[in-house]
Amino acid sequence: MPKSVLWSKWSVRRGQKILILPRIEGILPLDSEESGLCEVILVHEHYLVRKPEKVCWVEAAGTVRDGVRAYTALHYLSQVSPGKTVLVMDGASPFGTIAIQLAQHRGAKVISTAYSLEDKQHLERLRPPVEGVRQPLVARVIDVSNGKIDVAESCLEETGGLGVDIVLDAGVKLYCAEDESTSKSQLLPHKHDIITLLGVGGRWITTEKNLQLDPPDSHSLFLKGATVSFLNDEIWNLSNVQQGKYLSILEDIMEKLSSSIFRPQLDEPIPLYEAKVSMEIVQKNQARKRQVIQF
Repeated sequence: MPKSVLWSKWSVRRGQKILILPRIEGILPLDSEESGLCEVILVHEHYLVRKPEKVCWVEAAGTVRDGVRAYTALHYLSQVSPGKTVLVMDGASPFGTIAIQLAQHRGAKVISTAYSLEDKQHLERLRPPVEGVRQPLVARVIDVSNGKIDVAESCLEETGGLGVDIVLDAGVKLYCAEDESTSKSQLLPHKHDIITLLGVGGRWITTEKNLQLDPPDSHSLFLKGATVSFLNDEIWNLSNVQQGKYLSILEDIMEKLSSSIFRPQLDEPIPLYEAKVSMEIVQKNQARKRQVIQF
């Protein structure tokens, strides 16, 4: 089921190649008007990874997709490594928080933007899971809620004019400010700003599927030797060749959940009878925490 979160309790019997999932813990389809629910589902063992005992089912369901997106962006599309500088736009979102935790764990310096005072405070409170370490995960939080802070200027200042190595956006402005209709879109950086703050050989990972680059934009990227990649986490399901990498990502996500490297932003589990209201909130992009439906 595309664009859904599905995790279940499962049991394995010796010699079986089919796993029986007697209980569905969470399912959140976003591309179907009517979701199909059942009490029993059969899944081949080659499509599953084991959940560590320390990880609860709600955490597993609420983290798996953000984890896959973060790995796709930072590991496969941009090869994050120690010493790199990473800009995570809207770092207080559920996906942004996981991306920050992964980038910092890989040794990168992280800069992030905040869309409100609450987001800024959340980012400033993020700390590594190691006891006694008080250094924040985010080296600098750029508060863009009032619309007066220049993201490109702030990033260039933080990097000594060199620019950032990796940008992970949460959407960009494609047109002039007067053409943007929603208040949130007014807080997004313009594509020219992102190109400006990219360093030499930088990588821009975008979630904007309708991104259009004019010839001057392409020329600026060419002069910097920078690249643009589109973040689409569904690519792992488009070819069986990618199955091994996909399962490896899922195993690593569960391991990092177990060791508290990943600490997702989760809302309280939602009962089935409130699922419709929850889905409406998610589809309107009004939820600031991941919501998991529990049966």
